[in-house]
Amino acid sequence: MDILAVNTLARAFYKDVYDMPGQPPNIARFTFLDERARDFYPDWDLFAEVTVAILRTEAGRDPHNKELHDLIGELSTRSEDFRRRWSAHNVRHHGTGSKTFHHSVVGELTLAYEGLEMAAEPGLTLTIYVAEPGSRSEDAMRLLASWAASEYETSALAATEFTVGRDAT
Repeated sequence: MDILAVNTLARAFYKDVYDMPGQPPNIARFTFLDERARDFYPDWDLFAEVTVAILRTEAGRDPHNKELHDLIGELSTRSEDFRRRWSAHNVRHHGTGSKTFHHSVVGELTLAYEGLEMAAEPGLTLTIYVAEPGSRSEDAMRLLASWAASEYETSALAATEFTVGRDAT
């Protein structure tokens, strides 16, 4: 669940994931090892369950992936919440739907998402998030884009959607 590539809006959206000291941006580490995740994910329990299920699916798909084994070991030793969920053996495909987040800069956002599996690179998924047109979430995304433009010194952004490329680990 490494974040491998993002546009500026996604970088701003996942700013806390990128700000984890000494760590590359990884959604699983953020979920279980950073207290800010409990604010970012209003339904943290659901996000935690989904995160573990995705990791378990990937462990079954690629049982010899050292980085994945290392990540699971790290989370198992550092998070009781992860250990408990990992022992449940839940597996889940996580492809499309909507999620609600609480961003520290713009507040609550509900975004539709779709994960696109990369056929040429098994385990690599391009995830696209978008706010419903005319919604409060779209307004919040525009505000976040404006904040990102000043925070990351980029040109003005009018986007209300972003993409995240992620690896299974």
